Amino acid sequence: MVLSTMLGLKDLFRPVRHATPAPALFGQDDPAEHAVDALTVHCPDPTEEERIRDAHQMRGQFLARQEKWQTLSREIAVADLTRSITPAAMPVAELLCYGARADVVAAVEHAFVDGCPPRGAPLFEGIDALERMIANAPGDPYRAITVAQAHMDIGWASRRSEGKLRGSPRKQPAFDTHFERARAILAPFLHLSESSPLFYTTWCMLNAQSISPQSRLARDYETLIDLNPLNPASMRALGTYLSPRWYGSHEDVEIEARRTAARTHNAWGAGGYTWVMFDTLTDDPVACANLDVTFFIEGLEDILTRQTDQHTANMAAAYCTQTIGAQRTGNPKADGVRTQIADCAHWIVRKHLKEVHPMVWAHAACGFDNAARVRSSRWFAAKGRQTALRTLAKLFRHEIAKGQHITFTVDGPVAADCTSKQERTHHGTDT
Repeated sequence: MVLSTMLGLKDLFRPVRHATPAPALFGQDDPAEHAVDALTVHCPDPTEEERIRDAHQMRGQFLARQEKWQTLSREIAVADLTRSITPAAMPVAELLCYGARADVVAAVEHAFVDGCPPRGAPLFEGIDALERMIANAPGDPYRAITVAQAHMDIGWASRRSEGKLRGSPRKQPAFDTHFERARAILAPFLHLSESSPLFYTTWCMLNAQSISPQSRLARDYETLIDLNPLNPASMRALGTYLSPRWYGSHEDVEIEARRTAARTHNAWGAGGYTWVMFDTLTDDPVACANLDVTFFIEGLEDILTRQTDQHTANMAAAYCTQTIGAQRTGNPKADGVRTQIADCAHWIVRKHLKEVHPMVWAHAACGFDNAARVRSSRWFAAKGRQTALRTLAKLFRHEIAKGQHITFTVDGPVAADCTSKQERTHHGTDT
């Protein structure tokens, strides 16, 4: 499964966090195993969202392998122009596009897993084949988008292989070469900027190699958000690229977060502010310290009121407890804000959570780091499940201490007395 196609795959490239070690805001004093046994919660594998995403990705991959490019282009176009999304607001066009280039990108990424590949390794046969494919159909924008995104994915792979993980890329020839080629491929189709969210998402992905002033970068994302305000990935990317570790400042992020909230109020209420700040807060104590936390939490409530799928509910709960609440920064003001956000998990879980999505919790514990190497998805999911169950047991520790059993139903969690060992065994955690 793709770690994050939400921002065109690599737009939310996350650096490793470097927070000052200290007791966690959330998750210390893990509950005993018997407390976890007092939970009954469905942990689907795969989840509904994962099944839907995988189906679209596999469709794109199948058509590319069969070289049915005309059919693939047509299906991407329909999904793009109709703004088709999954239940968790992932654009279907992006999933099809990812599937179409997955084999080519995976081959390059695999070669880079253990460092730089040997000289002469046949790394670029796949991308060369894609280049020949678009040369045979120079007027097809969706084939061009697919190949441009493949170039950017390969650029990211080369960057990770060099161990350059923090902030904006500087003097990285391979990265620059692939991004410049992607820009050249897209340039003939700039007229699609006013109608195609997928095209403009891809164009905005070029901001990872920004050659524009901050004001132009912000305008690019404003245009993209206006094209498809229901896609939160664009707002998250805006916050990322305007953060100090990339091309902006804390003031830039704050201004654009408020502007985005105003422009997307009909779709998200105050949620636009929260989406823009979402990833910026992860490893930036200054951003946390200066956050309008009341506005942020109001936005979190509005997001969950409007986006009612379980993927989003799990992401919000895991974000509050793991991404934000699992460690201190050493900055008292920032940690006070992190504590307030972590405390939101109580109402998020009680009002919105009906099942556990292990992969979401696993990614949240890594700070939604797209560069994290996951050598075993089974182990990664098991770790996420364990994290989720221990977190839920802690959230319901008072009820569990009274001998109650917590069952997550379609209407949310329900606490009931459970007095016998047999009952507790019968109600054991459902996987």
